[in-house]
Amino acid sequence: MSRNGFISVIQRTLNDDERLISSTPFEQLHQRMNDVLGDGGILKEVIQPGEGPPVPHNASVIIHYSGFLEYSDQPFETTVNFKYPRMMKLGRDVTLAGLDLGLLTMKKGEFSRFLLQPQYAYGEMGCPPFIPSAATVLYEVQIIDYLDSGQVDDFVAMSPEEQNTVPLSTLLEVVGTLRSFGNRCFNQSRYDNAKDRYKQAVILLGNRETQCEPETEKIKTALLPLYLNLSLTELRLDSPHKALKYGSKALEMDSTNTKALFRCGQAYLELREYESAQECLINAQAKKPFDSDINNLLRKVAISYKDSLEKERDMYSKMFRELKGQ
Repeated sequence: MSRNGFISVIQRTLNDDERLISSTPFEQLHQRMNDVLGDGGILKEVIQPGEGPPVPHNASVIIHYSGFLEYSDQPFETTVNFKYPRMMKLGRDVTLAGLDLGLLTMKKGEFSRFLLQPQYAYGEMGCPPFIPSAATVLYEVQIIDYLDSGQVDDFVAMSPEEQNTVPLSTLLEVVGTLRSFGNRCFNQSRYDNAKDRYKQAVILLGNRETQCEPETEKIKTALLPLYLNLSLTELRLDSPHKALKYGSKALEMDSTNTKALFRCGQAYLELREYESAQECLINAQAKKPFDSDINNLLRKVAISYKDSLEKERDMYSKMFRELKGQ
């Protein structure tokens, strides 16, 4: 390379550095981001790649996100302080067009940045007092998980007759998604929401007109964990009678199921029906003799039963003394 050529390369590099220094933060980000739609309205930079397929249309997503204005170190909105970010449905709960479209490009576990032009964010009006007019905004987003709730919505919108024409495999997928929804809510201590999801799945399975014995067995297999989940959820909601009802339904399907026996034992203990509680837990212990949860609950039942008998004996003793005194 000639000396003049080397100098020109240095000069171009210096010019690029000068332009970089004089550009704004968003302009600097723009240089290394990809154009999602091809019109420059939504730019994306992947910070941490995800795994699996991208988020499907009409899905429900669990995300952490923070929105920033240019030159601001503090987000104008964020979920990073939430222990359990709520599940949001695309097209309904995610109201920014750019964010909605950007999420469709993401995978589970992915962390990305999106630079949204005003037409894909808050528009020419902005959102006073936090978002000025015609503002470009930056969103940092992490996909924690997502569920294909669009399939559930489409199935639930059908009449019972239409639902029965759908392959059983589709129904089981819908039920699996509803159960996953319920589990998410349960883990966040949103027990009423969890119960609603589980019961919706039970109703859909109950509406199914089975054509043969293998289909009937698949329906029963799908119902059993739902009854167990409902039993535990009702216990969390301090409804031992309902917990016992669902635990008993599970036992009707599998009389030796240790989880069902344990749930019924818990419910009977709450109802102070100690003999029934002991019977359920002893049967569970026979299947799993070294299970610490079963053994600990059995001890608790024995202590409670003993205390109950002593209180009953003291009460009768007092009654007899009062009668004798009269």
